[in-house]
Amino acid sequence: MISTIAAIVVLVAAAILLIASRGRAERDITVAARAAAVTGAVPVSPDEKPDAAAALAAAESLGAIMTQAGYSVDTIQDVIADVAKVNNLPESEALVFPNALLVSARGGGQQRTGAVSSGSGQLLLSQIDEVHRTADGARTGVIDPHSVVVKIQRIREMKPLYGRVLRVVGYMFLSGALSVLLGATWNGVALSVALGLVAGTALLVSERVPARYGALITVAIAFVVALTVFLLLRTGLGTGILPALLAPLVVLLPGALLTTAVLELTTGQMLSGAGRLAAGAMQLVLLGAGIMTAGAVVGVPDLDFSEQPSPLGEIAPWIAVAVFAVGICVHRSAPPRALPWMLLVLYVAYSAQVLGDLAVGGVLSAFIGALVVTPVTSLVARQPTGPAPMVTFTPAFWLLVPGALGLVGVADVLGGDAAASDSLVTTLATMVAIALGVLAGSALSNRMRRPAL
Repeated sequence: MISTIAAIVVLVAAAILLIASRGRAERDITVAARAAAVTGAVPVSPDEKPDAAAALAAAESLGAIMTQAGYSVDTIQDVIADVAKVNNLPESEALVFPNALLVSARGGGQQRTGAVSSGSGQLLLSQIDEVHRTADGARTGVIDPHSVVVKIQRIREMKPLYGRVLRVVGYMFLSGALSVLLGATWNGVALSVALGLVAGTALLVSERVPARYGALITVAIAFVVALTVFLLLRTGLGTGILPALLAPLVVLLPGALLTTAVLELTTGQMLSGAGRLAAGAMQLVLLGAGIMTAGAVVGVPDLDFSEQPSPLGEIAPWIAVAVFAVGICVHRSAPPRALPWMLLVLYVAYSAQVLGDLAVGGVLSAFIGALVVTPVTSLVARQPTGPAPMVTFTPAFWLLVPGALGLVGVADVLGGDAAASDSLVTTLATMVAIALGVLAGSALSNRMRRPAL
């Protein structure tokens, strides 16, 4: 009852806040682009002679880093088309793949074609925010092509805003908070924090390891986490520590990747969607392999992942959402100004899911959560201090946790569980529900948006 009332209050308060701020929601793109931490912008002159080589370089750099950041194919193609148009090359086209792109800069009797890889590694939230600001400036002519290339290079060289120790502590906080949201007891929360220390340290160490060893690190982290949980389950600590099997692995769960894959498949981007789907499925297989190996070593107890009321009370999850936001901001190095907006989006996402689960059940509650969150992130991004939509939307994906269900299903498959197919079907249904929610929310946010000046 308390959770229901709190969810209603949060959604009403958020609606009032966003409606009140809608009048100033159209951010001045010129100011936003030039206020970015990575500076050095020169505007494009409307009468400037088209420079296909410069425009091609800008489109390649911008498209490559947006692909690495996880933007969808449609979004990247729209940005590249706008960049080409503002640089007097309206006939340009782009073909975007999950880890590369082909760009043809054409117009004014000129034609240049190039191919570029998107690069590897996960971008920090501060880098994604700078990419968004640079894309805004480039597609509106605030930043010329040469400046775009320089900015993208500087963005790639950006250092985390917080030191390694703080980032590990942040991961411990987000791991413990997520375990509360998954229904852990105090023992489970403490174990999640401890395993978050191990997983967070391993993830930071992996940033210096060649990408080809990433699969081994993923399996190793899953193995250590699962081995510890299985051993402690055998000591009689109870199923309240089960969330510690999933919470420390939250950053490794490919929920956003899988949902973006389904979103692209539903919008006709079959090649990119299939590639992302395969990559996400492989990530789940690697995590499941680590869990299965741990189970083979010590034996898998009779696990029950079914939903249960929080043993810490109805208020604890609401506090955990705030702790989760702080942990994400520190670990993923989000700009400090993004924290209030991230709190808003996460509370809206959690409230929508609570009410959705009460009204229509688990899978459809994910649809409602995505439907509500999408226009909220769009409105937040148009505030003068608002971060990029992906900066606030990515943590919301982890709250919806479509990947967690898939992890359980893959672990069941590898362990020969007959009920595994039900878990995987539920995962697929959840991803489709979130993707459709994003589509519906995007349409709603587009109708709410005033015509561009």
